[in-house]
Amino acid sequence: MSQVILRQWKREDAQQLALIANNRNIWNNVRDRLPSPYTVMDALQWINHCLSEKPHLNFAIECEHKVVGSIGCVLKDDVYRKNVEIGYFIGEPYWGNGIATAAVKEMLVYIQKQFNVIRIYAEVFEHNKASMEVLRKNGFYLESIRRKAAIKNNEIIDDYIWVKLLVS
Repeated sequence: MSQVILRQWKREDAQQLALIANNRNIWNNVRDRLPSPYTVMDALQWINHCLSEKPHLNFAIECEHKVVGSIGCVLKDDVYRKNVEIGYFIGEPYWGNGIATAAVKEMLVYIQKQFNVIRIYAEVFEHNKASMEVLRKNGFYLESIRRKAAIKNNEIIDDYIWVKLLVS
C-alpha cells in the first residue's frame, strides 16, 4: 500500500469527494446527515466548513495523490470534555487496502498531539464489520453495544461503541 496522508481539504477536492461520497454503500455506514445523493455543491459546502474550523478537525485522506476518503473528530464538552469521537469513510474503490487502518492511526497521532483527551471512541453500525476491524487494529476495544439504538434505512439497528483509552 502507498503512503496514506491526512491533509486539509482544498476546494479543488470537491469533484473527487463527490465522486466517492455519492455511493449508497458509503451512505449505509454513516449518519444520515451525509447527503444522499452527494453532489459537488455538498462537497464544496463541506470543504468550506472544514476550512473555517479552528482547530482543524476534519481531513481529506489522500493516497497516491488522490482523495480516497474523509476522517474527522468531534470534541466533546462539559463533563465529557476529555472525550473525542472519530468518524471516517473510504471510497468503495479503495476498500480492503489498509487505507482506513492507516488513516485512523494518523488521526490518533494528531488527536494526541493537539488535544488534551483521555478517551477516543467511534460508533459503528452493527453490519459494518470492516470498520470494527480497523478500530481493533488501532488498539480500540468494544466497550458496549447499544441495542436498537440507531435507525438507518428505516431499520432499527445496534450501535457498537469502540474505545481507545489514552490513560490506564
